[in-house]
Amino acid sequence: MIAAVVACFVIGYIVIVFEHPLRLDKTVPALLMGALCWALLSLGFNAGSLEIINTEGEVFNMFNSVSGDAMEFGHAGAHEAAEEGFTGALLHHLGKTAEILIFLIGAMTIVEIVDLHRGFDILKGWVKTRSKRRLLWIVGALGFILSAIIDNLTATIVLVTLLRKLVPDREERIWYVCLIVIAANAGGAWSPIGDVTTTMLWIGKRVSTAGLMEFLIAPSLICFVLPFAVASFMKPFQGEITTLAMMQDDDEELIEKGRLLSSKTMLFLGLGMIVFVPVFKTITHLPPYLGMMLSLGVVWLVSEYIHPEEDFTEERKEAYSAHRALSRIEMASILFFLGILMAVAALETVVVDGVGALRAVAEALRAVIPNEDIVIVILGFLSAIIDNVPLVAASMGMYDLANYPIDARLWHFIAYSAGTGGSMLIIGSAAGVAAMGMERIDFIWYLKKISGLAFLGFAAGAIAFIIIESLFNIGVTH
Repeated sequence: MIAAVVACFVIGYIVIVFEHPLRLDKTVPALLMGALCWALLSLGFNAGSLEIINTEGEVFNMFNSVSGDAMEFGHAGAHEAAEEGFTGALLHHLGKTAEILIFLIGAMTIVEIVDLHRGFDILKGWVKTRSKRRLLWIVGALGFILSAIIDNLTATIVLVTLLRKLVPDREERIWYVCLIVIAANAGGAWSPIGDVTTTMLWIGKRVSTAGLMEFLIAPSLICFVLPFAVASFMKPFQGEITTLAMMQDDDEELIEKGRLLSSKTMLFLGLGMIVFVPVFKTITHLPPYLGMMLSLGVVWLVSEYIHPEEDFTEERKEAYSAHRALSRIEMASILFFLGILMAVAALETVVVDGVGALRAVAEALRAVIPNEDIVIVILGFLSAIIDNVPLVAASMGMYDLANYPIDARLWHFIAYSAGTGGSMLIIGSAAGVAAMGMERIDFIWYLKKISGLAFLGFAAGAIAFIIIESLFNIGVTH
């Protein structure tokens, strides 16, 4: 039965990887995989052919509780204890998954409220240059900073929309868009709210906000700066642009309609409340999703009374409401994370050689490749091919907190590798997939033109991380 659970996961994973050739939304196999893995686990457990391990490390079998309940309470007592152990493990993993999903829903809703109020249009006013090279650095810096605040996917979408105003020629624009993917992924790696994977590590108490920034700000900056420095000397970024008039006309229209004040208010309020979440966690020691609920409540409250139009009616209010924002968030992505995280949780729960299956994989990897840095770098390359969410979720199950406590060096290197490694292929990150869809970027074109730059940044940042850790002994080792 263990083979059936593993086979279900592997088949589902393969279908997710080949979602584009199959023309199938990856949410479908993720949901099926998550449900079927737990169904097979339950069938095997109830038949007595599978053992499960709970979060306290207690192992249960339906007919012979390893924890000794059979001797203490008899067969019936052991049976009941085993059922409670299985239910408790399932509810624990569901609760941990729900924490991440609620956090993401709150963050995505805040971003959509800001966008409805045209808050991100304010960014256009910050671009005053005609130099293509300078524009590259401006949008790159915006991508690096914004992705750390509103996540790399949203930052990419915002900046691609901005570039459509600034660079109307698609053949020129896609060069900027692809470099933004690199900047956004690098920026998301050093922030607990910059990428889904760093959010998972943060909520899972593998990293702290201060620790993540201390470890990764320098490697992430190198991962961003080096490819941009090389690209700035390439032909596509030489010369000047001639499209500022279009941008300025849009800004004048924004001012004429009285939207500028409300747009600025919602932009800075939205970004400020998202940044407030780590502060809330530090002060209250409460889970991050509660801070995000508070932030969403504040932004929602303000959005009920602030209006982006002078002639504002009840009919027009709906167009800018939080209800409209909720309808625009990517629920398919939320459900994808639900399926993936629950499937990984099933592998973390089923027992192989006395430990969870993922822990057994980690021990096998340690035996084959003793150097953990090499394993994590390989994970970075894998994240360019397959989704980094299940990779990080699996790594969290492979390495336990007893041996690798919060802010251990391992967790920060995983955050860096999984977050920035995806830039090496256009399909390797959510930001890349979004850019690919918005600008119809060809996979082979990206591979030939951009992948080398992304690899250069990834490798340089990884080396910088290892050197900094070696020289200054940053972090905690097991």
